[in-house]
Amino acid sequence: MSSNKIRKFIVAKGMPPAALELVAARFRMLAEPMRLRLLNELREREMTVTALVEATGAGQANVSKHLSLLADAGMVGRRKEGLNVFYFIADGSLFELCDLVCGRLQKELAEKARHFSG
Repeated sequence: MSSNKIRKFIVAKGMPPAALELVAARFRMLAEPMRLRLLNELREREMTVTALVEATGAGQANVSKHLSLLADAGMVGRRKEGLNVFYFIADGSLFELCDLVCGRLQKELAEKARHFSG
């Protein structure tokens, strides 16, 4: 483990319970697959609810509910233009975490595939 990672672990280890609850709430927000799909769609550009419904195939009410939760958590922002509301990523650091997790999963899957291929 690098010294930078160790320092971060030590800081996290000494966090008070209220701060740990905030961290846990952040992870809970990312634990819903539909929210991850919406964040992924918004990764490259801002989009309206209608565009997100089309892109995900989910219902309008479902998309709106998850966008509201993501906005309340500060993960996405909203911008009104005429009658349209555009959603965008408000916290780009989300993708650092997602990329880290996805990279780790790719390594694990590749290792498991090697076991099955002989």
